[in-house]
Amino acid sequence: MNSAASSETESSSSPPPPTLKAWQETLSFVKTIGILLLLAIFIRGTLIEAFKIPSGSMIPTLRIGDHILVSKLSYGIRLPFVEKLIFQYAEPERGDIVVFTRVDESRTIEDESRDNVIKRVIGIPGDEIEVQRNRLYVNKVLQEEPYARWENGGDPLGNFGPKVVPEGHLLLLGDNRDHSRDSRFWQDPFLPQERLKGRALFVYWSWDQLSRIGTILR
Repeated sequence: MNSAASSETESSSSPPPPTLKAWQETLSFVKTIGILLLLAIFIRGTLIEAFKIPSGSMIPTLRIGDHILVSKLSYGIRLPFVEKLIFQYAEPERGDIVVFTRVDESRTIEDESRDNVIKRVIGIPGDEIEVQRNRLYVNKVLQEEPYARWENGGDPLGNFGPKVVPEGHLLLLGDNRDHSRDSRFWQDPFLPQERLKGRALFVYWSWDQLSRIGTILR
């Protein structure tokens, strides 16, 4: 009797067959990958996202090929795959470098409404903005802009205003003013704030110059 009982105990505690064990390990691996993917989607959609700079419109602040991190919590809380903020607790400020998508323009061949664009906030609601050659006026006050570049001395085609930024909108310019297709050239020059994706924080990688890694964006 004792011998039989001992035999049954050993049988019940024996390891699962190799095929069952392999299946359990595979299932555990798939679950881990799934959790990591969901976590990545959550972080990318609500907290922080990486972007690559494709053009020179923000030179000298940003260069072609720079990789930056953008905070999606700078102005409010959003959910993954949801364009609008579900709760806003801060307003963009003049000088913020932001990533956004702009409203599509019927005069363009392709729909550009999903393209990520990066510019600097120049005008907030209520501001009167005017650009004359290489001079920017905000509320009739000439601005000092150490980050701005006017390579051609201020192209007259970029003259703008004076116009007042409406409530809930922004006016944005590139730092490389004579080589930036920014608010001055849009059909509607004012960007709805809900199209903001976040505020640029710093350069985390640069093919142009390794010393730029870690550069805080201001």
